[in-house]
Amino acid sequence: MRRLSRIVPPGQRGGDAVGRHADAAPEGAAAAGARPRSLLREILRPMTAPVPALSLRSAGLSFGDRVLWSGLDLDVQPGEFIAVLGPNGAGKSSLLKAVLGQQPLSAGDLLIAGLPPARGRHRVGYVPQQKSMDAATPLRARDLVALGIDGHRFGPRRRSAAERQRIADALEAVGATGYADAPVGLLSGGEQQRVRIAQALATDPTLLLCDEPLLSLDLRSQRAVAGMIDRRRREHATAVVFVTHEINPVLDLVDRVLYVANGQHRIGPPGEVLTSATLSELYRTPVDVLNVRGRVVVVGTPDEPGGCTHHDLTPADPGRRPAGGDA
Repeated sequence: MRRLSRIVPPGQRGGDAVGRHADAAPEGAAAAGARPRSLLREILRPMTAPVPALSLRSAGLSFGDRVLWSGLDLDVQPGEFIAVLGPNGAGKSSLLKAVLGQQPLSAGDLLIAGLPPARGRHRVGYVPQQKSMDAATPLRARDLVALGIDGHRFGPRRRSAAERQRIADALEAVGATGYADAPVGLLSGGEQQRVRIAQALATDPTLLLCDEPLLSLDLRSQRAVAGMIDRRRREHATAVVFVTHEINPVLDLVDRVLYVANGQHRIGPPGEVLTSATLSELYRTPVDVLNVRGRVVVVGTPDEPGGCTHHDLTPADPGRRPAGGDA
């Protein structure tokens, strides 16, 4: 009978120790073998790391000769809460429009959950700015939530049991089940905003974009809306990009701040970005950042009447400091 030869992998030919059992390896091979294993670990580590919900590389946005921001490098990780701050017209809402595909970037690249925008946008939920709705609007709360699933498809249609359940779950998640069949035009501002959040959650997003979701809401409604968004990101690891003029209602929830002003930007923890030195550099004029009873108050910015900017909830005298500095 013909004897079959053992097939030897290329790495083991010529007495090469690579691929041998570790116990059989000669002493001198231990150090040599450590390098490939170390390189393999380095290669595999990025593969096992979570994919950012949103990635921007060298991103820029301009309108004609006016640069809103440029050179923006940002990875928003799953479950991370990013607050986007800055004066009016700085490009905060335009950033969200770029992610939604409504405004193309002037430069750089954008990925959603590791995918090109056209393939990744189904993973995005969007809470728009609060707008009053006509009391005569016949649209019910559950109909508005359904638009989060239907997109731009209008008209009556039969829904599957799974779709109906998704709508019901989204309404329940924001505490809006009790007025699911009420016309949205008859709901209060806080109730309407709950329904808009439910609409954004109906698609089970990995990235939630919020454009001034606290605008025109009373303090109680602000806390309720902020709490819903925070609960979603904690329980489902949904990343949140939160454009706001009022940082204080969400200050304890924020992981990092993206501050844009005068074509520049800064990114970091709130305590590092919301400082007199950083904002003075961004605004190119002296700016004071005060801590008043746990609230951030920014005074002296040129874009706000009276010198107070968008991080204070109560009026402040720009020429007056609390006794002893921070209060």
